[in-house]
Formats: sequence, C-alpha cells, structure tokens
Amino acid sequence: MSLRIGIVGLPNVGKSTTFNALTKAQNAEVASYPFCTIKPNRAIVPIPDERVERLKERAGRPNAIHTTIEFVDIAGLVKGASRGEGLGNQFLANIRDVDLIVHIVRCFEDPNVAHVSENIDPRYDIEVVETELILADLEQLERKIERLIGQVKGDRKTYEPQLKVAEELRDHLDSGKPISQAASQDQALMQILNQELRFLTAKPVLFVINVDETGLEGESPCERMAHSMAKDSGADSVKLCAKLEEEMIDLEEIERQELLELVGVEESGLEKVIRLSYRRLGLISFFTMNENEVRAWTVQKGGKAPTAAGKIHTDFERGFIRAEVVPYERFMELGSMSAIRNAGELRIEGKEYEVQDGDIIYFRFNV
Repeated sequence: MSLRIGIVGLPNVGKSTTFNALTKAQNAEVASYPFCTIKPNRAIVPIPDERVERLKERAGRPNAIHTTIEFVDIAGLVKGASRGEGLGNQFLANIRDVDLIVHIVRCFEDPNVAHVSENIDPRYDIEVVETELILADLEQLERKIERLIGQVKGDRKTYEPQLKVAEELRDHLDSGKPISQAASQDQALMQILNQELRFLTAKPVLFVINVDETGLEGESPCERMAHSMAKDSGADSVKLCAKLEEEMIDLEEIERQELLELVGVEESGLEKVIRLSYRRLGLISFFTMNENEVRAWTVQKGGKAPTAAGKIHTDFERGFIRAEVVPYERFMELGSMSAIRNAGELRIEGKEYEVQDGDIIYFRFNV
C-alpha cells in the first residue's frame, strides 16, 4: 500500500529538521530563513515494528523486511497562501496528494531562527494553516458548484442531489469548519465529491509540537495550548524536539537510548509520530514468512483476506482459495509452523475473514 504523509506548517517551525530525523538522512536543507524548502523533499521510511525482528529471530530467517511509509517535506505556508502568497499554490498542490497531514507547531524560542510573526503563538500558527486550507477547499468547491448549476439544467435527476450536497459543504466551510467535521444526509455523494476534489481539510491530521530540549520535561503553556487545539479538532498530538532527534541520526542504538534517558524521555518522538500516523489512518500490519525472510505488510483495518493477499500479488487475490492464519503471540510461544500445526493452532480462513493486526498468514491460491 502506497502511504504518503505530508509534513506542513509555517516557515521555520522545524519541518525540514523533522523530515531529516524521520528519514535518518540529511535530505532536506535546513536554514534560519523562510522558504528554504522550495521543492518537496521525499523519502521512504520503514515503519518501526519490533515484532518483525522478533519473528525473524524466533523463526530463524536471515532477513526481516518492514512495511514502509513515504514522508514529504512540503514548502512552508504563510497567510494568503490560498491566494498564491509565498509558495502557496505549490504547497496546496503538493498536499492534495498526501494521505495524512503532519502539522508541525513551533513551541521553541531561538533568536537565530526567524519566525513569520513576532511571538511564538501556537494558536495563531495553527489558525493560519487551517484557514488557508479551508479557503483553498472553498475556492475549489465554488468552481464545482458553478459547473453543477449548469449541469442541473440538462439533467436535474443526476446533478441536483450533487449540487445540494456541494452547497451544504460550502456553507460548512463558510462557517470556518473543515470538511472532516461535516455531516451530510448523503454520505455517498459527499465521498464522491471528496474523491474528485481531494479536499485538504478532509485529510486526517497529526499535530507535532516541536520544543527545545528543556521542553521535553513538563508542559509549557505553549505546548498545553497546542495539545488543547489538537484535541478540540479531533486530532492526535505528540511532542518532540526535532533538533535532538536529528542529532541522534548517526548514534548507535545504545547511545541513542542513553541520550533519551538523559533528557527524561522513554521513547523517541519520531517513533510516536510514525505509530500515531499509522493508527490515525486506520492501518494494521500482517506478516508473511518464507525460507529467506519475514515481511510486514500494510492493510486497512477491517480488510478481508483476499484484499490482504492482493498486497503481495494481484494473482493471490484473483485466485484466492484460503488463508492459513496464526496470531503473532501464538507463533512466538510455539516457535515454528510445524509446532503450530501439531498443536492444531493453524486456522483456516475464507474470503470473509477480516485480517487482524499481527496475523501471520500463508495464502493458498490458484490461477
């Protein structure tokens, strides 16, 4: 599954630094002036899942392959972006292609790093980004409504319901609320409009609150406000120090853990970002094994076995016969497929089986 996450925010809030830390590479230029990022930086990142490595060791396989996620560092947004200010048009075009938005919010003071406003104010920063996304969606929707008005004259039965839903969404955006909070009596038509227009404000959001090292312990008023605004909008939020995370890129695992303990943090903020992004999109992982590898795959929660088989190869889905399934925990207890079979723990599942997170699956197919 191609999963793409866009890193957005005002200029100089730490987007490129966060991107570099997430991807463990200095791919994005970092500078103290606005619009250092012009073209989006992209990188494929393995999703951390300790189960993959544990399965590799338990099953005695030589290789472990993690499922991946693509991060995109998008040009900074400024007030007026929906009208083309700054790099607004480019920003908006890039963000339409992502599945989830990671919104970086600045909660650190640094006289050497310019800020688009005089004060560090998360409310202002968040509202600027959200307002510009709403205005961009509103502009697209207005153009769609104009087309629908013309189409209704030729085919009222087909296009009048679409026009009604489009006008409902326009009124909702006019009230300053994102599409993600909209309700309609015709959810199917609303979904069709979203698929066509790729509404920016319909995308799930994860707020990343970027603090300095001293801000990792406790909770500052700035951070508290950012968490509160994320909660009010129905989004998740996580705190990290992007600068510290970037400094840990080249450290060995032992050194990395020692540094995290030194600053009073049990888990890397970036690991939280990836995990919460995955969860926010309603995704789970299942595993396959052969003689050479253990591999993780991504599937939508609630997805059926044939769909999961199709992630491996389209022939697997087309010729699906059955899935032979064992939960991760049970395999770790017994240690091998032969032990699983001898214990009668291998389940045979058909086309209607909903894949569970951590399932180890052998697909049987015929084409």
